[in-house]
Amino acid sequence: MSWQREGFETHEGEVGVLLADGTEPGPVLFDLGSSAYFHESTDWWVYDGTMRRPTATAMRGRCACGWRGERTVPLDWEEVGTAGHDAYDVSGPEEDWEAHMDDVATRALPLPDDVAGLLQTLRERLDELVDEEPVVVLRAAEQMEAIVAEYGPLAARYIKGDAVPLPRLAEALGTTEKAAGSRLTHYAYLSG
Repeated sequence: MSWQREGFETHEGEVGVLLADGTEPGPVLFDLGSSAYFHESTDWWVYDGTMRRPTATAMRGRCACGWRGERTVPLDWEEVGTAGHDAYDVSGPEEDWEAHMDDVATRALPLPDDVAGLLQTLRERLDELVDEEPVVVLRAAEQMEAIVAEYGPLAARYIKGDAVPLPRLAEALGTTEKAAGSRLTHYAYLSG
């Protein structure tokens, strides 16, 4: 189970766990047979202590960007066994991740109202058309790609020219540094 917020896809959240000593365990490896492939998982419920797996004692929110919630919530494995991991209450970690996302959204550079309004109107109109007029939607997508191909590289050149530090760019875009660098590189080379 993971959490996402529209517009902030690189900030995927999930329940993280802690061991009794306060450390965050690495992935649990599952040997699926005699091959060299081992499935791994970091799902919170696999840290139940069975089959020599580590036993988590607490959970907290965590995000793909590296953020970890400060608040920990004790894990009751007996209750997990009774309720099932899908029904177990993980609302505390999720609320903490939502607060983290509110902070990310607050620090992200807001679009001017007219641009945000145009994009919202376009999204709503395309949603209305997609079932009845998919060719029109495809044509609109083609036009949007042309706009991105024209202005993305121009903006990337200005950003590189102004030497916007990657941490600041990531914050302004509401994404991770890795994703911001990748986006900048993508747009810088889009026209070439």
